[in-house]
Parts: sequence; structure tokens; C-alpha cells
Amino acid sequence: MTAGVADRHGLDLRRLGLRHLVLAALLPIILLALLIVALLARGTGTSPTAIGNVAPDFSVIDLDGNAIHLDDLHGRPVIVNFWASWCIPCVEEFPLLRDAQARHAGDGLVVVGIVYQDRTQAARDFMANNGATWAAAADPDGRVAEAYGILAPPETFFIGRDGRIAARVLGQFTAATLDDKVAAIMEE
Repeated sequence: MTAGVADRHGLDLRRLGLRHLVLAALLPIILLALLIVALLARGTGTSPTAIGNVAPDFSVIDLDGNAIHLDDLHGRPVIVNFWASWCIPCVEEFPLLRDAQARHAGDGLVVVGIVYQDRTQAARDFMANNGATWAAAADPDGRVAEAYGILAPPETFFIGRDGRIAARVLGQFTAATLDDKVAAIMEE
């Protein structure tokens, strides 16, 4: 505020009490803590996507027009990866997914990409330019993302042969993390 405005309203910021200054400093920290708690709560037992729960079923049409039903993949290890062509971490983890799928294709590993808030043509071009060997499906109404509690890509779910969620990775995964999670769903 300018001095003239402060004078007219009788407000002098230099005279704020210590309580107000402490509150102003702590408020952003408190809000951040609440956000973190809310994000962590998404993965607890009350969430349909909690570790150990049966993965929410979905039926989607892939970018080539083929139907994908998660229930049809029961008995196979499945990676469900929510991604977008505009998402830099998604772009960076893409080759890792491609390599894992190639290494474990003979073991029955299935990768399903769910395109998150992206244009279908951009996703299709990205898949083609990067040598994708798995199906990717648009989620135009956000129904699948909502069922899985997705806030932003990338998010990846590792589903065991029994149809239960064995692991969930929020954000970009590393090669080591991917190998560990794939190993866990291959053993089931």
C-alpha cells in the first residue's frame, strides 16, 4: 500500500503485532502440510486404488480403435501408466517402459497407457515417433483418471496377476524403481 492509502485507512503495516506476523509466516506452511496429507491419504486403505485392492476395472478404446478391458487382462501382470505427450517426466520415462515391456513381453507383461488430458493426435504421433509397442487409450471424459485418483501425470499402477494393485508410483519413476515394481508383479 502507498503511504497515502495507508494513512486514509489508518493501517500501518509496521505496527502489526507479532501474532499477525507469525500467522502470516505459518499460514503457507500449514496449507502445504494439509495438501501433503490430502495427497498421502489418496493411497490409504479407504481409497479404491490402495495397495492390495482390486484395481478399478475400465473399458476404453485405444488410439487404433481397439477395445481394452482391464478385466480381460486378469491373470497377467499389468502396468497402467497415465501419461501425456506434453508431460516432460512422461517423455523421459517412456523409453524405460518400452524397454521393460520388450524384456517381459514373453512373460505376459501388458502395458496400458491412458492418455491424460492430451490431444488424441498428439498422443498418437508421440507413440509412433517413440516406437511404442503397447496400447494407449484416450480418456476424453476423465472417467478412468477419476477412478484411479489421478491429479497429474505421470502416475503408474502395477497390477499383479490376481488383479490387485501391487504398487503405485506418483510422478516419474527411475529404471531401478520400474525394475523392482515389475519384478513384484511378475512373481505373483
